[in-house]
Amino acid sequence: MSFELEKSIEILQRTPDVLEVMLSGLSEEWTRVNEGGESWSPYDIVGHLLHGERTDWMARMEIILSDMPDKRFAPFDRFAQFDESKGKSLEKLLAEFKEERKKSIRTLLSKKIDEQMLSLEGIHPKFGRVTLRQLLSTWVTHDLAHVAQIARVMAKQYKEEVGPWIEFLPILTLK
Repeated sequence: MSFELEKSIEILQRTPDVLEVMLSGLSEEWTRVNEGGESWSPYDIVGHLLHGERTDWMARMEIILSDMPDKRFAPFDRFAQFDESKGKSLEKLLAEFKEERKKSIRTLLSKKIDEQMLSLEGIHPKFGRVTLRQLLSTWVTHDLAHVAQIARVMAKQYKEEVGPWIEFLPILTLK
């Protein structure tokens, strides 16, 4: 599928609702567990999405669309959620994410992005030159990847309990 802003917004608008339906009201045995080691729980992932909503996607889009001569992006702290989420309930994180995403979609729509704008570039700290099309495509894919990650982390809570059916459940053997 080629990038289309309207199709991307279909996913971006739904992600907060998907997460709310998927996670709201669940016990911490579902939302605060991870896959071991330094992996993330569903709670951590929602915090990460919220942090990105506040500091990453729109900030980088603004840099790309600006008239500034320096189009370098600030590095993104992929672990900031651990401090920023402290003391907050999952319900609070979900509500904040929903509000921030609404703001982001309003901002995105206000830019009236056209095909020419999608080719404008910014400079990523690791990848170098990237286009607005790539940034927005990554935003959508990032959402979907984290929804899948949450499902995988939760599914693995019953990895031992499914017995021989594990053969038909590849989600339980993914990393």
